[in-house]
Amino acid sequence: MKLSLILSSAAGLLAVGGAQAADLPVKAKAVEYVKICSLYGVGFYYIPGTDTCIKLGGYLRVETALNTNGVYASGRVNGVAGANNRLSNYYTSRSRQGLSIDTRTATEYGVLRTYFDGVFTWTSGGYSGTGAGGTAYAGDFIAGGSLGVYNAFIQFAGFTLGKATSQFSSPWQNYPGNNFDGLPGGGGWDPVNQFTYTADLGQGISVAFSAQDQVQHDTTNIWNVSGATPAGLATGTYGANDIGGSRAPDLVARLRVDQVWGLFQASVAAHNNHAGYYGASEVTGHPDDKWGWAGQLALSIKNIPTGAGDAINLQGVYTNGASRYNFQQYAPTIYAMYGGTGLAGAYQSVGLAGLSDSVFVAGAGQELTTTYGFNGAYTHNWDPYWNTAVYGGWAAVRYNGTAKGYICGAFVAGLALSTGVAGCNPDFNYGVVGLITRWTPVKNLTFSADLAYTMLDQKYAAGSAVVLPVQTGIAKPGAIYELKDQNTVSLLLRAQRNW
Repeated sequence: MKLSLILSSAAGLLAVGGAQAADLPVKAKAVEYVKICSLYGVGFYYIPGTDTCIKLGGYLRVETALNTNGVYASGRVNGVAGANNRLSNYYTSRSRQGLSIDTRTATEYGVLRTYFDGVFTWTSGGYSGTGAGGTAYAGDFIAGGSLGVYNAFIQFAGFTLGKATSQFSSPWQNYPGNNFDGLPGGGGWDPVNQFTYTADLGQGISVAFSAQDQVQHDTTNIWNVSGATPAGLATGTYGANDIGGSRAPDLVARLRVDQVWGLFQASVAAHNNHAGYYGASEVTGHPDDKWGWAGQLALSIKNIPTGAGDAINLQGVYTNGASRYNFQQYAPTIYAMYGGTGLAGAYQSVGLAGLSDSVFVAGAGQELTTTYGFNGAYTHNWDPYWNTAVYGGWAAVRYNGTAKGYICGAFVAGLALSTGVAGCNPDFNYGVVGLITRWTPVKNLTFSADLAYTMLDQKYAAGSAVVLPVQTGIAKPGAIYELKDQNTVSLLLRAQRNW
């Protein structure tokens, strides 16, 4: 009885087990959720359920700049950095994470592309004086930082719409071989909102026509010299900044020839200078608009005999009323660099200079500022892991006779220039030379050291002295200062991992 019960139960279990096994689904074939897109290069994948390809990229960067208050600044050229005293930083550090999103879709009009590039940044700051022996901190908060949007554009059927690098700039922008941001001598990297059409003419030849946002991005200073003050003149600011609202975009045209041997590019830009008012209200009147322009030639030579991957990049530029196309967006526009002096009775020496697109006084028209300059670099690859670049940039700023009369009238009166109008000349030259070495021990990880020497050549007469007011922000006393050329050295140490 017991045996038959056990056998019966076992048979029942086998029957149930057999039924359950028969009901189990057959193992499905593996689904390819992420499919490689080989149309646009390595790193692209199809967005599931679409014919659009996407590539994610970015980098993490950690860096320290020595002898400057700004990681990407031009050394000690103004503010507390230029003061060269106990408020000036011996070093400034920064950490940054970049993220890029690139999507592309094949259409009957060609590739439809969108591109975004943004960064999260934390930078150590510095301290400025508040008077009476106090200071205040300026920089990112301990738990804060900043968000930056670099590129954000759509490309379709030859058009580029959105925030991208100016078509005026060469492919290396303000980096012919360097990490240093403040190099003068041509168009820069900093992206700008634009509406651009690019035509591919074949054989590596292309032309582009662009309208780009000029307010703030492409304007240095428009100085109303009638509003100059001793406090402003002491910083290299030769008047009240009197930039009006937007009226016309900058118009840019570019011809580029890309070949195996390298690249040649010619760029031109037209820039409208639109000022505000002579005085506090619209009834005081205003100067008429004046158009300025800029022209640039760029040349890159590759495959030179010194080694595989070695290159020479060169560019030269001339501007009239469009100074930002020479002193690109990361270059300084005002200079107040302090140093030692041998002039009897002087407290210290100072190099003062200011850059503008135009200047005017109440009741008169704008006088456009002329600049010219160049930059370049030679990069040599010692082996697959090490390379070194020698680079430099130089730019000159020249005011016409009328503009000099306006500025010197304010400068002599406001700062009591010892040599008078005869010794006053606001023209100046600004240059940077540097050496950078990079080590890439493994793919996409690079360590670099970038040493830069910065020079300010001001044109005030030798032996000239000025009386500067008290400047609490940089802890400088009201005293006599010798006007003198200045220089500074900075070193940028960087580690960067791309992905």
